[in-house]
Amino acid sequence: MKRFHISFSIISQFFIIITAMMPVLAKAQNSGPDLYERQFFIEGNDTLNCRILSPLHFSSEKKYPLIIVLHGSGERGNDNEAQLKWGSELFLDSAVREKYPAIVVFPQCPKDSSWSVRLRNFKKDSSINNFPMNVSPTRPLQLVMNFIDTLISNGMVDPKRIYIGGLSMGGFGTFEILWRRPKLFAAAFPICGGGNPESVKIYGRKFPIWVFHGTDDNAVPVTYSRTMVDELKAVGAKVKYTEYPGVGHNSWINAFAEPDLLPWLFRQKK
Repeated sequence: MKRFHISFSIISQFFIIITAMMPVLAKAQNSGPDLYERQFFIEGNDTLNCRILSPLHFSSEKKYPLIIVLHGSGERGNDNEAQLKWGSELFLDSAVREKYPAIVVFPQCPKDSSWSVRLRNFKKDSSINNFPMNVSPTRPLQLVMNFIDTLISNGMVDPKRIYIGGLSMGGFGTFEILWRRPKLFAAAFPICGGGNPESVKIYGRKFPIWVFHGTDDNAVPVTYSRTMVDELKAVGAKVKYTEYPGVGHNSWINAFAEPDLLPWLFRQKK
């Protein structure tokens, strides 16, 4: 098994021991007052840009909840910054950090890729044919899964409290990563996304999930979330669904403003 060591310092920054020929998390210099540390997860010839918010009062004696937030297609790139555009401020609130200490990760997908595998005509057809399950994940999504495994193996993360969510392209990625790693997550919050309805049979039974969408979404039709919610209910998931009347594709603004989102999320445990 490939391993490397990683730990937090007393100021919640990473110290890294890099081992040749192994996946590494390479530290980049912080630029400005932003509390999200610039990081890179490197595996072979591939790099996953990440911004990471560490817990207040970090202790090496504790294991922390882990939250992964997958951004939308507009935040793709390699600047390791754009992915913080939506949702990052929620976790920076001082009261939130005090009440819900956690490791929060915003990875960034390259411009030429995606968090999910789906066909180009997905806007016209929500059938399962547009979400193939017999193909490998995109490389960025695979790197996210490998990064989570690395954090777990290095003892930082409470394996019973790993959460995944995302918006738009990240909503699709959220639905996909759930069936690819059905025993990994304690809860999920996909926003204006969609997925293969058949996939919920793999992970959905008793699984806590809160789905969000706007009724007037012209980019990702609301029927995508409705279809997934119907299937989730059919397999016995603990599903919540919030639909915003008159709201377009930017329903993530409403979702991240939900006062019960974090209390609900942190109540979930495997």
